[in-house]
Amino acid sequence: MVEGEAVVWDLSEIFPSVVDVSVQRAMDEVSALAEAFAAKYRGKIGGLTAEGLAKCLQEYEAYLARLRDVTLFSELSFAANMTLPETQSLHDRAMKLEARLGKLLAFFELEVGRLVYEKPELLADPALANYRHYLEKLRRMVPHQLSETEEKLIIDKDQFGVYAWEEFQAKWLNTRMFEVAVEGEKRLLPFGAAYGLFSHLDRATRESAYKAVFSLVGKDGEVFASAFRNICNDWLTVCEWRKYSSPMEASLIVNDTDQQTIDNLLKAVEENVGVYQRYLRLKAKLMGLPKLGCHDIIAPLPDAPDMKFTFQQARDLITRAYESFDEEFAYPVKDMFQRNHIDATPRYGKQHGAFCAGWYNGKTAYILQSFNGRLNDLYTLAHELGHAVHDYYCYRSQTMLNTRIPMVVAETASIFGELLLTDLLLKEARTDMERKVVLCRVLDGAGRVIFNVTARAWFEQSAYDAIKRGEYLSHEAICRLWVAARDKVYGDTVEWFNEMLSEWSITPHYYMANFRFYNYPYVYAQLFVYALYQKYLAEGKAFVPKMKQMLAAGGSMSPAEIAKIAGYDTTKKEFWQIGIKQYEHFLRQLEEIAK
Repeated sequence: MVEGEAVVWDLSEIFPSVVDVSVQRAMDEVSALAEAFAAKYRGKIGGLTAEGLAKCLQEYEAYLARLRDVTLFSELSFAANMTLPETQSLHDRAMKLEARLGKLLAFFELEVGRLVYEKPELLADPALANYRHYLEKLRRMVPHQLSETEEKLIIDKDQFGVYAWEEFQAKWLNTRMFEVAVEGEKRLLPFGAAYGLFSHLDRATRESAYKAVFSLVGKDGEVFASAFRNICNDWLTVCEWRKYSSPMEASLIVNDTDQQTIDNLLKAVEENVGVYQRYLRLKAKLMGLPKLGCHDIIAPLPDAPDMKFTFQQARDLITRAYESFDEEFAYPVKDMFQRNHIDATPRYGKQHGAFCAGWYNGKTAYILQSFNGRLNDLYTLAHELGHAVHDYYCYRSQTMLNTRIPMVVAETASIFGELLLTDLLLKEARTDMERKVVLCRVLDGAGRVIFNVTARAWFEQSAYDAIKRGEYLSHEAICRLWVAARDKVYGDTVEWFNEMLSEWSITPHYYMANFRFYNYPYVYAQLFVYALYQKYLAEGKAFVPKMKQMLAAGGSMSPAEIAKIAGYDTTKKEFWQIGIKQYEHFLRQLEEIAK
């Protein structure tokens, strides 16, 4: 790659182009697979033997893998160029195809779940050994499933119900312009650009960006409150229909964990907010402030050197970071660069943010981000490449149904990759100031995930509790709940703008249809991987095969079983303290330099 050239991905390994006839052929093929499968198995799964069920599951996996070719290609093409009519058209066709086939095959998991619920002995049958944990997860869902007709009605209800609220929130943010004084010059900016200024070096610019975004959000506060309130009430109705014991239970099933583990996790964070507050006070000192303002929490240090990286430098640093753990561990990273599976150049019409999307049939992945050469961009790339490493090991060890990795462990390789990069950057830093910049970047990021995201979980729980008490969630009431949860984390370490009462409004996770409590899995993931890193520092190279085994497991084992590979018990409250220790380790390093 020549420096300065656009870094765009090559999707031709999946299909030659968005208008190639092979795309429509694949859509027809996957439709035929689904229709043949439905004709063969609908209403008959309950009578299958263990061998018959194994064959049924294999056929379903073949369908899923082929469908993934189509949906992945359409999603990636659209994300890279959202304004092109041909990518919009393909994306729309693929989404409709997926929805239609989803309804056609809605019977599948319902019938399989009922079969193993009624005949639990199947779980121990050798013919189904590969699918044991997948079937256990389905069995856990059975008491909460409705009839096939009711499940289809929910899909239809949601399409123009809660999904519309989700679409509204995204469209509101992305169709507004915000007036921000950027280094003294007034500019009208879209949300993505204004949001990007939240970590600007100039403090006055940050203040202007925060106030511009949240004052405008606050003006439409009752509209956001209406969306949030209706989503929460809708979910409580669904919980009643599905007989969930709490609004959180569905997320526990999806994340393959249990209430006690999550209660222990959130309690451990609550008991350690003092560690985060210690960092925030130190950061205020480093910034020459008596106390941090809310616009300083994730801000760079005022006298920080401008650490800029070319894409080639990023490639070299990240590759060496992964190689420091193990040569083979870095192979998927090198492969992603060599095969042009990364789209990194910012441009008009490209989706905001970053993601890694796995391609099962190709045993690889694709990464999208907007790389602008900043330290944050370097970390984002290292993180997303960790997902590609996870996919590499998982796809080579598991069949399709075992590649569904719960969120709580889906970040394992990516956060681990960030830690490897951190150690390399600290080792190669030329000055104490560079070390401070790196350590603050890590403590800012992990601090927000561990502590601020926990506040989001408390906030969300408090909203459901309020509704159950018969309270009406007006904008003012929701803001009160948010501030109460936020202040449990920050205490008196931060001064907040009044506009920040509406901070909850811009978090997309609260508006996601049928996925409540999208927050705590990030906290789990961060502390889980921080604990793994402590184990790596203690064991050295002896830890490498354990890490690979954990990644290769994919979704074939529960998160608790995966942790046991490393010798950990995630059900114990004290486990989470090990992850906090890694955060404190970085904090102590910063305290030492700041003396």
